[in-house]
Amino acid sequence: MNDEPRIHMLRAVNVGGARLPMARLREIAADLGATRVRTYIASGNLLCRPPGPGFDRALEEAIGAEFGFSREVISRTADELAQALSAYPFGTPPDFTDTPHGHICFLTAAPDPDNIAAFTGRDFGAGERLAVIGRQLHLDYPSGVGTSKLTAPVIATGLGVPGTARNLRTVTTLIALARD
Repeated sequence: MNDEPRIHMLRAVNVGGARLPMARLREIAADLGATRVRTYIASGNLLCRPPGPGFDRALEEAIGAEFGFSREVISRTADELAQALSAYPFGTPPDFTDTPHGHICFLTAAPDPDNIAAFTGRDFGAGERLAVIGRQLHLDYPSGVGTSKLTAPVIATGLGVPGTARNLRTVTTLIALARD
């Protein structure tokens, strides 16, 4: 069994028609052999010690089989989240008061460099700032995320890999919970 806790972030749950109760998500993870299972808020943040390699895909399959929708599960360790947070280029951790619309989109893989260059060179119309660092897309939505055209489908198409975004406060909390 793996002793390192991981943060598993599910893309696009509890928005639109993709309803996934967090209590059921915890049960599914435990049924798959995860231990120290807990969730944070209803947006698909699962913290646990996975039983071994392949847990993310098994979790995706179990959710798909039961709920009838497919969602990527993207996982990182607390240290990986902390490294992504410290690399955030649009503010100074841990005080993000100057970046209230900061997000990190955790990608399934590192995007192709040509895709990165083309995507980060685009103007999305609301002053968004973005930078790809490794397997993360760092975002600042100065006009708010709700009004931006820089959405998850646009990101997936532009970079060639899907991801799931979390605001900086959620990332900070997930790190603390995983290290607890």
